[in-house]
Amino acid sequence: MLLENKKHIHFIGIGGSGMYPIAQILHDEGYTITGSDNNETDTLRRVREMGIPVTLGQRAENIEGADLIIHTAAIMDDNPELIAARESGIPTVERSVILGELTARYQDTLCVSGTHGKTTTTSMLTQILLDAGLDPSCVIGGKLSSIGGSGRSGHSQRMVCESCEFVDTFLKLHPDVAVVLNIDADHLDYFKTMDNLKASFRKFAEKATRVVIYNGDDANTVEAMAGLQKRTITFGYSETNDYYAANIRHPGGVETQFDLMKKGGELVCSLRMHVPGEHNILNATAACIAAFEADATPEDCVRGIDNFHGSGRRFEVLGKVNDITVVDDYAHHPTEIEATLKAARTLPFNRVWAVHQPFTYSRTYMLMDQFAQVLQLADRVVLSEIMGSREKNTLSVYTSQLAARIPGAVWFPEFDEISSYVAEEARPGDLIITLGCGDVDKCAHMILQKLQKRYPEA
Repeated sequence: MLLENKKHIHFIGIGGSGMYPIAQILHDEGYTITGSDNNETDTLRRVREMGIPVTLGQRAENIEGADLIIHTAAIMDDNPELIAARESGIPTVERSVILGELTARYQDTLCVSGTHGKTTTTSMLTQILLDAGLDPSCVIGGKLSSIGGSGRSGHSQRMVCESCEFVDTFLKLHPDVAVVLNIDADHLDYFKTMDNLKASFRKFAEKATRVVIYNGDDANTVEAMAGLQKRTITFGYSETNDYYAANIRHPGGVETQFDLMKKGGELVCSLRMHVPGEHNILNATAACIAAFEADATPEDCVRGIDNFHGSGRRFEVLGKVNDITVVDDYAHHPTEIEATLKAARTLPFNRVWAVHQPFTYSRTYMLMDQFAQVLQLADRVVLSEIMGSREKNTLSVYTSQLAARIPGAVWFPEFDEISSYVAEEARPGDLIITLGCGDVDKCAHMILQKLQKRYPEA
């Protein structure tokens, strides 16, 4: 065990959303924690508020005294702290390895996986357990307002953990309860084929010690889970599932009401949800079932779902100027964009704008036609340059190619150009949604600022 006989742990990139919860938990367990990062952020401020010293700028001397180094996957091999750690022989590991070790320490670890909906479902589950007084630790891929960040260190034996399939990270985890929301074509630059992707989700499910909760309406998931020698619970819209959502109502605004039913027609509870979209009904259903496995009651679920008002960057309303609403959403896969835009179309807006930043060349290249199709659900489409992230453009794929497939779409190289165009063209009653998992949220804030300058009286 990497954490045995360690006293001082240093985090390279401690301000990352995935590092913050791990630092919290280890700090509460009594380890001496230090960290470094390159930019001041709200997360870094919260780390300092815990009494953890943080150095801005990464230098070899920052690791002095540490007997374990944890770094994010984004840290490059030429990082001076990483070089110094390896030269000194100090054990050095990527954060997912430590996260896996932490999940093994809890008696009741609930791991939420799936191509889409992980962050929202993990957040919903955390909210339910918090409101039930069950005091969970949690690691979430986005910010949950009720805990002020992406994680918390609880004082129970319960842990909620978002479980990402990218590069098989979730296979390092140790779930007691494994949730599989869906399986869709993504990260095929790594998995290569859908069969490989489904096989990885199967391996993840097989790691569960108690139960696997999975979407019985999703064909890929059903195929991956077939013959699983574990206790299983299925959910969906179909009455053939162990739990299903029924009697869906939309009384107004973003509110959705529905009944959580058990197979055979038994009413478990009636839920009121404040985030839009039918996909979120399934997320809430999965969260409730997992919560039952952690000793929550139906009444706890009713309260928790009612108190949940979204995760950061998940249909997050940033502001409203002159009756023009600006929303930011993390959707970066065609299925997610489709769900978000369909949810938007159910709301009382005149026009829906989709401002999309494609993420990675491989995903854009492989799913080009699907992106073009779903983005046409919006009335106006504005595209940015592709954010390559970890990739180089060896495929010669460009935003202009995507724009050419979408009638009326426009694209601009810079966020400043996008925000100026959108702020000038938007009209009262419009909904503007920025879409993507890169830094397109910056563009959303720029649009809001330019709207405020355009309509100072508003």
